[in-house]
Amino acid sequence: MASTGRLAGKSALITGAGSGLGRATALRFGAEGAAVAVVDLDLAAAGRVADEIRTSGGRALAVSADVTSDADSQRMIAETLSEFDTLDVVFANAGVNGAGNAADTTETEWDKVIGVNLKGVWLTSKYALPHMIERRTGSIINQASMGGLIGLPGIFPYTAAKGGVIAMTKQMAVTYGPDNVRVNAICPGTIPTPLVYQSRVDRGAAAADADQTAIDAEVANRFPLRRLGTPDDLASVALFLASDEADWVTGGIYTVDGGRSAF
Repeated sequence: MASTGRLAGKSALITGAGSGLGRATALRFGAEGAAVAVVDLDLAAAGRVADEIRTSGGRALAVSADVTSDADSQRMIAETLSEFDTLDVVFANAGVNGAGNAADTTETEWDKVIGVNLKGVWLTSKYALPHMIERRTGSIINQASMGGLIGLPGIFPYTAAKGGVIAMTKQMAVTYGPDNVRVNAICPGTIPTPLVYQSRVDRGAAAADADQTAIDAEVANRFPLRRLGTPDDLASVALFLASDEADWVTGGIYTVDGGRSAF
């Protein structure tokens, strides 16, 4: 996909960028001219993505951080600012699976999923906001989910966290709009990534690659567009929200789900 330089001169931080949707978005941002802080719990994975960006002629920084940790969240912002001087875009993408239902989810599982998928989204922005407010510019993108909009069985703590991200996004947009900081959320549908495949294993829905292939084919038929999404589908929407083209866009909840949530 040809670069148009839509993020030239900007810097961005993306959590969970070592694989899946975060990796695809980091590579796209880098190709579009952004300096990218590639953040992941797995430093080796973050380093590989940062190397890909550099190999293509971009600027990148690999950072290891646990988004549930206040100290790590503060440090990853500080390291990014130290390297790039400014921070224009934050994409809170890091997440974990969350299988179970209300009657059988354990407190430990609930705390883990809410910790990463909701608290982690908040902490990712917490220490970037003062910098953005001072400069009176910034775009924050929160990763929510189709599961935060419609009922999906078997992933109770996950959907609870993602519903919280949607509400938090709207509150942040209202609060920081006067400071010219934009906050939006993306709600992807099923996009085959390691996280999605592991979720199926956790729920007992798949045990082998053949199972995953069969499930992909069956699930695709539930979407009006009759296909599953790709990481690039999501990266394209994130790119728009990060760019100046979205300068009057805030508080939006953007579905990237092939029409599934329209039912």
